[in-house]
Amino acid sequence: MSKKLTQEELKELQEAVNAMNNLQLQIGGVEAQKHELLHSMETAKSALAEVQKKLEDVYGQVSVDISTGDIKEDESSTED
Repeated sequence: MSKKLTQEELKELQEAVNAMNNLQLQIGGVEAQKHELLHSMETAKSALAEVQKKLEDVYGQVSVDISTGDIKEDESSTED
C-alpha cells in the first residue's frame, strides 16, 4: 500500500522547494553581477594607474587634492 501526501501538504512542499530554487537562482545572478563588477574594478584601477603615471611624468611625485586640483610637493621626494 502506497502512501501519498495530501494536496495541501504537497502544495506546501512544492512552494518551499520552489522558494529555495528561486533564491539559489537569484544568488547565481548576484554572483555573476559581482564577477562583472570585480572585472570593472580592475579596469578602473588600470585606468587610474595610467592617469597617475601620466601626471607623474608631467609633475613628478606630488600630492594632488582631487577636489581642487591643487598640487603639493611630496615631502618624501624632497628629502635627499
